[in-house]
Amino acid sequence: QVQLVESGGGAVKPGGSLRLSCTASGSTLDHYTIGWLRQVPGGEREGVYCIRSDGSTWNRDFVTDRFTISRDNAKNTVYLQMNNLKPEDTAIYSCAAATSVPFCGVYYYYNIFGQGTQVTVSS
Repeated sequence: QVQLVESGGGAVKPGGSLRLSCTASGSTLDHYTIGWLRQVPGGEREGVYCIRSDGSTWNRDFVTDRFTISRDNAKNTVYLQMNNLKPEDTAIYSCAAATSVPFCGVYYYYNIFGQGTQVTVSS
């Protein structure tokens, strides 16, 4: 059974950057779609970025040109580089995995979840 652990969250000022990591144990990630989800206060969990086993990616419009996803199969890790962070990016970010994800923006297409990491953007 795959287990996912996120790291890299924290508090930054607007315009700052963070890199989140999602490291897997129990199996290799190279045949999974890995998504980054977020849940803002009072909101529902939603997918914001994903990378599929073939390397193709999908993202929400509001992270275009600010966030980037990448994977290092040798380290069994997927990264989310977040630049130019805004207060509205404040949320709990978690990674998720599944072998087949019809649409990365919906959390229930994933069946393996990490515990999440808090990202706070505030001046």
